[in-house]
Amino acid sequence: MPSSTRRPPSSVPKDPILRSEVWIAIGVFAAMCVVVLLKTPQLLEPDDYAYRASIVALSEGHVLLSNPQYIALLAQLSAHGGGGIEQWVHLISGNWISQKNPGYPFFAVGFQWLHLLRWTPLFYGGFACCGLFYGAHRWLGRWGGTYAVVLYCTSGAALNFAWRATMPTFTDASLIAGAAGLLLGVLVAKDDPVPRRLILGLIAFLALEGAVLIRYSDVTVLVVAVIAVIALRRVCVLSRATVLTWMAVVIWLAAAGIELNHLLYGGTTRTGYPSGLITFGTSAILPNLERMPQELVESMPLLIPALVSVVWIVVRLVRSRRVDPRFAPRLRARQDAVVALVLVAGWSSVWGLYSTYTWTVAQTLGAVIPVHVVRFYVPALGLIALLAAWIFKQLPRWFASAVLVLLAGAGVWSYQLPANHLIVKSHSSPYFTTVRGNASAPRSGASQHPHGAKSTKSEPRLK
Repeated sequence: MPSSTRRPPSSVPKDPILRSEVWIAIGVFAAMCVVVLLKTPQLLEPDDYAYRASIVALSEGHVLLSNPQYIALLAQLSAHGGGGIEQWVHLISGNWISQKNPGYPFFAVGFQWLHLLRWTPLFYGGFACCGLFYGAHRWLGRWGGTYAVVLYCTSGAALNFAWRATMPTFTDASLIAGAAGLLLGVLVAKDDPVPRRLILGLIAFLALEGAVLIRYSDVTVLVVAVIAVIALRRVCVLSRATVLTWMAVVIWLAAAGIELNHLLYGGTTRTGYPSGLITFGTSAILPNLERMPQELVESMPLLIPALVSVVWIVVRLVRSRRVDPRFAPRLRARQDAVVALVLVAGWSSVWGLYSTYTWTVAQTLGAVIPVHVVRFYVPALGLIALLAAWIFKQLPRWFASAVLVLLAGAGVWSYQLPANHLIVKSHSSPYFTTVRGNASAPRSGASQHPHGAKSTKSEPRLK
């Protein structure tokens, strides 16, 4: 690369990693695991029963179930007050399948075979912590990685959904978080060997594709990542071969996911939900903006320092315009602004989509069960943690540590909040809907709604 375009060495921190940074990050993740595993698991809403049935079925070698297989599984999961199966659909072919996106059981089935299902979200949480530590350290330097890991693991949203192994929420959020960290590290580490950048970037895109398979709406984050890589290829000194390899993998896996959807549901754009059941609209934006912020701040208080980071980065960029562009402070301000722009774009792609979700409008009327409405926003948690880590890097370490302790306390408080452990039961319906909207096999307790309705009825706990 010509000397005139070389990046000054000081524009990206190259501080060696301290042992204390690593051990504190490991300790915080281990503490999260202990806090989660010490709490008795419980199925809180119809989605839990749907995913549990899918995981058990897949552990026995089935994605689709014939009618006899479905009846046998229903009896198995209903024994001893087990709650049975919720939100499965009877296909026109005669087979049964969950309404939910099909990906999560494939990520959880290995742990089911080992009788360690509760470790599923924690395992992928470990991947998130590794990616966040790597990316934040390469971007921010010493202690940046530790800050990102602490912020991610101690939020109430992380604790609540890491506790719920029959929900995919923390797993797809962790895949996105780990991918975001790895991709950030790859983009800012311009001097790293090409093979290392190629492999880490490949892992990042594989993780993002996995998140999309678990929750189709996560495709918004994947699109942002693809655009960012293409737009920043020259600035980040990425070889054409590296980018083409990543894009080929993205396209191939996307095509495979579409084909899987076609095989399971009979159409590339079909899902287990009847048409019109899940709706988005601009009419939901204002009510969601009025009602959701309090729930989001309580579950993810790190979003406040993340927003402060964005404001500070913008202010510093504007002020740096008076500095010679060749000087390190100006280069550093521009790099931080670009990183923040990409992270905010990914964050906004998730929250912007669900700000138009009509279901959360209905669920936030009157008494709110926070954990049931914030879960759609959790996939952006890793992006928020990376942004929030920036502001902590600017603060004196003692003050940053004190604020982190306060945020961790808020996360534990949210985790123990009784409102986050209320049972949500679905409306009963005598018929279950097929994917084409025709009434099929009658079954009591089947839900027509994607997430059930508010209730506080007691439910048997998992054994």
